[in-house]
Amino acid sequence: MGSIPPLPGIASRMVETPRLRQHVLLKGPPEGVPVLFVHGNASSSTFWEETMLALPGGYQAIAPDLRGYGDTEDQPVDASRGCRDWVDDLLALMDVLGHSRFHLVGHSLGGSVVWALLAVAPERVLTATVVAPGSPFGFGGTKDLQGRPCASDFAGSGAGLVNPEFARLMAEGYRGEDHPAAPRVVMNRFYWKPPFRHPREEALLSGVLSEKVGPNKYPGDALPSPYWPGVAPGRWGPANALSPKYVGDTVERMLRSPSKPPVLWVRGADDEIVSDASLFEPGNLGRLGVVPGWPGAEVYPPQPMVGQTRYVLERYSAAGGFYQEEVFPDTGHSPHIERPAWFGRLLHTHLQRVG
Repeated sequence: MGSIPPLPGIASRMVETPRLRQHVLLKGPPEGVPVLFVHGNASSSTFWEETMLALPGGYQAIAPDLRGYGDTEDQPVDASRGCRDWVDDLLALMDVLGHSRFHLVGHSLGGSVVWALLAVAPERVLTATVVAPGSPFGFGGTKDLQGRPCASDFAGSGAGLVNPEFARLMAEGYRGEDHPAAPRVVMNRFYWKPPFRHPREEALLSGVLSEKVGPNKYPGDALPSPYWPGVAPGRWGPANALSPKYVGDTVERMLRSPSKPPVLWVRGADDEIVSDASLFEPGNLGRLGVVPGWPGAEVYPPQPMVGQTRYVLERYSAAGGFYQEEVFPDTGHSPHIERPAWFGRLLHTHLQRVG
């Protein structure tokens, strides 16, 4: 069993794969239609528990802790592969569990993993659901809908964006809220729209604190840059894996593939993490005067994250795919947690698009 006791009805299991020993939450019959849930950054599988319990009969919910998170074996994330370490881990897990095809659901960083998996192995995906996903072009450092970089070294993306105090307090397992960078404060301020507080706040906070912090772990290494804001992504860790430097041909492979699972895109109207005016992205923070020396909108505009996702999905649709966008009003970065009944209805309908 993992370190966070699961809700009744959910089983906790360690699964050995050829790649690593992975902690997994399970609900439903092993012969059920598999639904793979992928959590976000500074998070863990426990963030999916209510969604798993709400699945109709006939499905098996599978929610692993990703490499670098939760109770999964502590292995580094090679950011130079983008999200491929996670993708390969998940495909190996589903092989061991005996599932050749599955529904796929990802939140935030997990949504970025969904994009990468749709590029690598779309034929294995029945349907895809992305909840407040990172842009298909990566997080930070791009200037337009086509994902062109603001600087040649992708300055302003990767581990250098992470508040070091947040990482320090996470490593200490700090559970208080008298520091502005405290994990509890960040969770309740940005993961959902205040004044929302989750009834399982302590369990979710434990999930946040379960991320592995340290050299070659979270947030990862950073390199100096001659371009504003002076820092570029390194090679290791989850934050660097999300940099557009390492996205590669993910978008083009998604668009070229003859296999295009239907995509449900769900987001909160008041999301401040993934938005066209993100409070975690240097272009917008520079525009607001939070990060000094901003070179202006022509050189480094706020990244149009939502616009980029819509641009890619419109091209996906034009190339023979299907997508549905749903925007939840008065909702932040976690629609599945803030509006579980609404999200559940959408998800369950989407799962039925494919037998």
